Amino acid sequence: MHVSGRVIAHSRADGLPSWPYPRWIAHRGAGRLAPENTLAAFALGHAHGYRMFECDVRLSADGVPFLLHDDRLERTTDGRGEALGHDWAALARLDAGAWHAPRHAGERLATLEAVVAFCHAHGCALNVELKPAPGDELRTARVVGAQLALIWRGTPAPLLSSFSVIALEAAAVTAPALPRGLLLERFCGDWLATAQRLGCVAVIGEQSAWNAQWATQARAAGLRMLAYTVNTDEDAERLLGLGLDGLITDRVDHFSPDGAPGQCLQ
Repeated sequence: MHVSGRVIAHSRADGLPSWPYPRWIAHRGAGRLAPENTLAAFALGHAHGYRMFECDVRLSADGVPFLLHDDRLERTTDGRGEALGHDWAALARLDAGAWHAPRHAGERLATLEAVVAFCHAHGCALNVELKPAPGDELRTARVVGAQLALIWRGTPAPLLSSFSVIALEAAAVTAPALPRGLLLERFCGDWLATAQRLGCVAVIGEQSAWNAQWATQARAAGLRMLAYTVNTDEDAERLLGLGLDGLITDRVDHFSPDGAPGQCLQ
């Protein structure tokens, strides 16, 4: 299998502008095949042909943006306690790989700056989920948005996403040129009005929550549609049938990002 290093946009037949991101997006770097949110995971996802990555970004106590999904350190590092309670110098010494497999022992937490450098070097796009610790929404969005606006080169720009309305509001002020996506576990309440008020270009819904009604509403509003986390052929086929623009997957060794949508690796 050969995959070009270029990020290739795919067009739509519904009159919306060309979407500048690949359809298949690697979740947390390489899904579950490597320690999530580490450079090892990005390298493995890239080796499987993926050219866009989703990752979770939060801040250390001293304001360094780095990749970590959980508020606490125990699940994916040898550290303890709330991540927000540690300066980056302490976080940088943690082992973020041994929990996954012995061969990954010694893998370190990745800074956002290091991940951006990886994407620049390999021609990859990025979906940065703002994952602030409780109460740290404003600071996280402002720092991450400002850093991305400063250090990202070329197109397409990183897609900023979050479940936090507060974070997306702050990102819109700090880095208005960066596209935003509203993350949703369920389509309820005024989700569409919220996405529009925030100036979002996309809605990123939990994969089982998408149906024809929500897809029709999002499309009519001019919003792009993405889903997380798409790990079965049946789910991929259903979502592609609804016209989704992006599928975030753990199964980078199963879904081929350069073949026909939904094609699997053999």
